[in-house]
Amino acid sequence: MQDFTTVTRLITRKNALDQSRIEQERRSLVPAAGEVILKIDRCALTTNNITYAAYGNSMNYWGFFPAVEEGWGHIPAWGFADVIASTVTGIEVGERFYGYFPLASHLWMRPERVTERGFYDGAEHRLGLTSAYNQYTRCGWDAFYRPETENLQILLKPLFLTSSMLADFLQDNRFFEATRLVFSSASSKTAYGTAVCLENHPQLERVALTSAGNKAFVENLGCYERVVSYAELATLAGDRPTLYVDFSGDLDLRDRVHQHFAGQLVYSCFAGSAQSTDEARLTAIEGPQPVFFFAPIQIRKRNAEWGPEGVSQHIGEGLLRFFRQVTARENPLLEVIESRGYEAAQSVISRLFHGQVPPVEGHVIRL
Repeated sequence: MQDFTTVTRLITRKNALDQSRIEQERRSLVPAAGEVILKIDRCALTTNNITYAAYGNSMNYWGFFPAVEEGWGHIPAWGFADVIASTVTGIEVGERFYGYFPLASHLWMRPERVTERGFYDGAEHRLGLTSAYNQYTRCGWDAFYRPETENLQILLKPLFLTSSMLADFLQDNRFFEATRLVFSSASSKTAYGTAVCLENHPQLERVALTSAGNKAFVENLGCYERVVSYAELATLAGDRPTLYVDFSGDLDLRDRVHQHFAGQLVYSCFAGSAQSTDEARLTAIEGPQPVFFFAPIQIRKRNAEWGPEGVSQHIGEGLLRFFRQVTARENPLLEVIESRGYEAAQSVISRLFHGQVPPVEGHVIRL
């Protein structure tokens, strides 16, 4: 007699991210040949997840875990899961993996390219998708994995991966000859992670643009030479070559920045959308047209030059330094809030969508 389980999933309306519902179905726990079943333990929910959903159509983030019903999808999230059934040589029941998961209780996968490091999900619907999101890392292999920092890893590693590779990309291009970097949504973890990665460049002035309400928080970060509110943009002198690093996705703000710095703006880098859930638009009223930064492209370049182990070491060592920076003070920069269940996930997603989560909070959902 086959073993069965109840599979629970949270699906979200694609055009209204604050609308979601919980679905359940009965499914066999006996995997097919070449298949493994993972039980998802915990996932992080950050503004990053809202970005995945906002660009779900244009960048095919909805394609990783498709929902049956038209107009609905699974918001992908980074997390940890355990193997509960396997017919694949080299993947054992009880092993723990880090990777990209749906907000669901279980995931059926078809591992390919199985190595000591982990595997890639070879499910047919994922074959044409960005490979960086199809890779699952074996915790037993990862020299930088610590059970006690799992929450920090799923909250910060996906963001820090972008931060680290963006900082590397900017350094690789000699900052496009800029001596000032202006970061919008400077309170976002990806923005200040990037600023932290660029702390050993005395010729650079790192300027934070943020809301008036987040200004004190950003000043406390200690990784920007100057912090100004959006209303204070005009107080910045246009006296040096400037590079705009846009983490907000706010088109009106982008136009204001481009007009204010006029001929001194040497490059406009679109890195995310902490404030906007509209489709990405690479336009500006004047000056250089924005260029979208996509971390997997820089990773692919460095994989070829440094080898995958070199890239893993670069990111891992930087990540451990970042963990220490956000936790090692009287007033930590990150307060981890762990909740349990799908209703909690619904609430956090809605609050993230409406911009109601303070930057100091990092939410982890135990599924």
